[in-house]
Amino acid sequence: MSFDGLFTYKMVKELSPLLKGGRIMKIHQPFINEIILTVRSQGKNHRVLLSAHPSYARVQITYETVENPKEAPMFCMMLRKHLEGQFIEDIYQVGLDRIIIFKIKGRNELGDISYKNLIVEIMGRHSNIILVDDERNMILESIKHISYAVNRHRAILPGHEYIYPPEQNKMNPFKATEKDVLQQIDFNSGKLDKQIIAQFSGISPLFAKEVIYNAEIANRITLPKSFIKLMECVKSDYVEPTLIKSDKKEVFYYIPLEHVEGKRKTFSSLSKLLDAYYYGKAERDRVKQLAGDLEKRLKNEIDKNYTKMKKLEADLKEAENSSKYQRYGELLTAYLYMVDKGMEEITVENYYDENKPITIPLNPHKTPSENAQWYFNQYQKGKHAVVAVREQIEKTKEEVLYLENVLQQIESAAPKDIEEIKEELAEQGIIKKRNTKKTKNQKTTPVLEKYKATDGTLILVGKNNKQNDYLTTKLAKKEEVWLHTKDIPGSHVVIRSTSPSEQTLLEAAMLAAYFSKARESSQVPVDYTKVKYVRKPSGAKPGFVIYDHQQTMYVTPNIELVAQLKMA
Repeated sequence: MSFDGLFTYKMVKELSPLLKGGRIMKIHQPFINEIILTVRSQGKNHRVLLSAHPSYARVQITYETVENPKEAPMFCMMLRKHLEGQFIEDIYQVGLDRIIIFKIKGRNELGDISYKNLIVEIMGRHSNIILVDDERNMILESIKHISYAVNRHRAILPGHEYIYPPEQNKMNPFKATEKDVLQQIDFNSGKLDKQIIAQFSGISPLFAKEVIYNAEIANRITLPKSFIKLMECVKSDYVEPTLIKSDKKEVFYYIPLEHVEGKRKTFSSLSKLLDAYYYGKAERDRVKQLAGDLEKRLKNEIDKNYTKMKKLEADLKEAENSSKYQRYGELLTAYLYMVDKGMEEITVENYYDENKPITIPLNPHKTPSENAQWYFNQYQKGKHAVVAVREQIEKTKEEVLYLENVLQQIESAAPKDIEEIKEELAEQGIIKKRNTKKTKNQKTTPVLEKYKATDGTLILVGKNNKQNDYLTTKLAKKEEVWLHTKDIPGSHVVIRSTSPSEQTLLEAAMLAAYFSKARESSQVPVDYTKVKYVRKPSGAKPGFVIYDHQQTMYVTPNIELVAQLKMA
């Protein structure tokens, strides 16, 4: 648990000087569990993210941009009614709990000064954002409604009194002395880190393990000293926001934890640290919410097509064996004088195979010549079936390739891309079309993701087939450079330059590899060529193209570089 009570304490210290006295200009709710306040303070606009996500709950200033829904949800409308245009008078933490309160000053309908509290409870799956009338301590609205049937201690519902979560009756670590630490810890019981968590408020396993690590040999002398030393660090203004990555995990904290092994990267603020840590994580979760059962449907379609392919391959094998029917027909014709109606089989010499005996099944209800003709007819059917079945196999392979490509696009899509993917699948008959009325002024041009190379060159990326087709066949100029992973489902990438530098080419290839099925791989092959050598065959599936005159380079995807190159 990286966002613990101590991290919350440090975050409040970061936010307070930036936001206190600031005016709330805009409020948006881009996703079901998240609110973004645009606060004008000290001559700048700050985008404050409040998240009650069950896995990614947090409070921070965010530098990421997200697309807002056309219609604001009810909770957002309520916040706009009560908070837009009002001023943030204070930001504070409740004890050392993961609860942050924004005290907001404004005027009511009568023009009198009134106060509202916007409370963010960061509590895992129980996280919530609650708007409370300060004078009456009454809940006006919350992003999640909780009844007494769910929580016996309190209800989070409009009109109810706001009650804090139950106290855990732990010691405040800010007030603890070495003697207090000694009294709280039983050194004979072991599991010292869990004891620290159980006895002191606001402390996570990360902090507790750091205390024990810094104590080296944890005993009655070293452990209290290590604890107090780290708490003095918390009380001070010192922060060194650090992201630590290893093969097994990725953690963040307001200091570079020594007990955690991995590659370290520091940031200038806690908010920038959180943007880096949550980049992609929260978005992937949002995409899953929006995509619904789409991924499952595509996987089922892929499985169905693989089953169909197996059956077709069996049919092809049988059809290719139809030449034996021609042989039966010719042998029966040659030995017709030996065959009588009513016979169920006949054994003759096979002059195609050194006159070895061969037994030919017969239909006793047919004449000898009818039996021979039946075998010739089966041979002709089989011969035609070979061509038809091979065509079906190729079509099925194309369908699988297309479906896997769309599945990959969902895996790397931004929330705004999902609607276009759904439209495309409806057009292809894979999902049902929805009855949506298009207005005359509705924007239909796909919105592409923009990246800026180190030298300033613009790079465009298609995140779905509609975007890919538009980028490659309509927008890109013939002499510009086009990139795509070699034989791997992925995005179309175009460099808006006729002669890009080696560095720009490398960065564009990195984007092509990152937005492909090989995102987690190394040394991914990426083809690049001029746009004029890329063609879309007539009747081809959305996003499918063929190309030539290509060269291939190998790159390893780098998420940090992708984030660095992305344009707002």
